[in-house]
Amino acid sequence: MAKKSIKIRAKLKGDTTQVKTLMTHPMETGLRKDKKTGKLIPAHFINEVTAESGGKTVMTAYWSGGISKNPYLSFSFDGASAGDEVTISWKDNQGGSDSASAKIK
Repeated sequence: MAKKSIKIRAKLKGDTTQVKTLMTHPMETGLRKDKKTGKLIPAHFINEVTAESGGKTVMTAYWSGGISKNPYLSFSFDGASAGDEVTISWKDNQGGSDSASAKIK
């Protein structure tokens, strides 16, 4: 994907960092048919999402075709400080990938 496909917001509340992400991706299951041709649309979905902060992996999610188009992901973790960076990266079943970072506010 040519342009950035991940938007991130990370906010520190007390000792917990709350992260909200929105990823742009078609998330095709491989079960839908093209209305014009009647042929199955090939599966194309994110199958791994990883979050890192301070050199440590703080979250890993393994997905399948059952996740909606342009998925939203929210999670929390402890151990970060304001100004630290959170990096979100994804890989899909067709070899595509992307990553983005944001500072914790």
